[in-house]
Amino acid sequence: MRPSQENVNARLTAGSGDWMPDSASPVPLYQQIYTRFLHNISSGAWPPGMRLAPQRELCRRYGVNRSTVAAALGQLSALGLLEGRKGGGTYVAAAPAPGAPAESGGWAGYVEEGSHYPNLPGIQAINRLEFAAGLIRLGTGEPAPELLPAERLRSVLGGLAAEPLPPLSYEQPLGSLRLRRALSGELQAQGIEAGPDSILITSGALQGLQLIALGLLPRGSTILLEKPSYLYSIHAFQSAGVKFSGLPMDEGGLLTDKLAGAAKRSRAAMLYTIPSFHNPTGILMDAARRRKLMEVTSQLGLPILEDGAYQELWLDAPPPPPLKALDTGGRVLHLGTLSKVTSPGLRIGWIAGPEPVVRRLADIKMQTDYGASSLSQLAAAHWLEGGHHAEHLATLREQLRGRRRLLLQLLDAHLAGLADWRIPAGGFYVWLALRGQASLQRLFAAALQAGLLLNTGDLYDRSDSRHLRLSYAYASPAELERGIPLLAEIIRRQMK
Repeated sequence: MRPSQENVNARLTAGSGDWMPDSASPVPLYQQIYTRFLHNISSGAWPPGMRLAPQRELCRRYGVNRSTVAAALGQLSALGLLEGRKGGGTYVAAAPAPGAPAESGGWAGYVEEGSHYPNLPGIQAINRLEFAAGLIRLGTGEPAPELLPAERLRSVLGGLAAEPLPPLSYEQPLGSLRLRRALSGELQAQGIEAGPDSILITSGALQGLQLIALGLLPRGSTILLEKPSYLYSIHAFQSAGVKFSGLPMDEGGLLTDKLAGAAKRSRAAMLYTIPSFHNPTGILMDAARRRKLMEVTSQLGLPILEDGAYQELWLDAPPPPPLKALDTGGRVLHLGTLSKVTSPGLRIGWIAGPEPVVRRLADIKMQTDYGASSLSQLAAAHWLEGGHHAEHLATLREQLRGRRRLLLQLLDAHLAGLADWRIPAGGFYVWLALRGQASLQRLFAAALQAGLLLNTGDLYDRSDSRHLRLSYAYASPAELERGIPLLAEIIRRQMK
């Protein structure tokens, strides 16, 4: 097994020796025990051949019933990590020899050896825990349900139901022409000239990243990106055999004077950037930096993948034009999405770029899923054509301004002296920098026990040990008022 796969959910483990499952945690007891045992095996604390205590003793030690222990042991056995032996007893299984075939009839070898990497352990934990009742989600990167335009969408869907529906057959490889025409108009308002034939509809912006990783970059190539970056938290590019080379930022965005040297050293194939309200830092790349970035990459002949997920979510003033609006040589691919403004559940995103490139990506998409949902595309076209998007954006910005104001007030009141932060000019995030030393894994676990779900900085930069991504888009005002004082107290205890 790969070490990164073995240490699944290691954040939920406590120190050695006196660990006990937490009955107040939303994580089931058997899952806590499974996670702890998995950590012990993967860390080498329990070496191959070690005999586990009898189930009766494990029940007594952890204060749980036998079915809870049996469920945890069963999960580990299914992964091939535990085995029973003649004469009784449960043992840590021996690691298979390198290159040995998967055991006949078992799935353990298959689930570990697929070409697509699993999510980071922390991301897996967050994805699961976001659906646990009672947790305050302080890092979630999507609008809260109450911020989504339920009434407007109901009106759009009701209008569709009142009209004769088209057949809802498969769409063209590039996606619904009607939606692409509507998006072409929206992009033109941002300064981007992209006709319908230069736009590919995707099942969310994440699929756009996956298609680009599979279709445009050879295995072993390198992509430059800001460090930290959202891209570090997903494995679309790594699964395609693409490597990352991180670039530093300041308050004006990516440091362009570092770009040429990094591109030459790594022989970079592409640059990925989030210039507007960067995820996770919230930084807005200024206009001068954008012009310089386009100049340097032009000299290098370096294509750019621009993630515009937060472009429209300005709160103080509109951002500078997207990089795609400055593109005169067809070097920029621009990703967009309706997920951050309208509805994550519609699963509508897009790629705007040179026609040969989007046709290539469309061919891969057809091989993958034969097109995004035709019903979602129809609804999205109505949403844009009816002017709902612009009207909802104005409402959403006002709501986000209020939540941002509240979060900043709470940070001033409870975290002054413990951490530092910038005021974001848009997007969803405050990038909190702890002043003292604290284990992010222990902080995550302590916050979870207190009912808080965090996004820690090491999800976006493996070497990070002092940042948290806080979101003012998801937790309600009441939850922020409860959660931030609690977080401050946890940080204070962890930094002692």
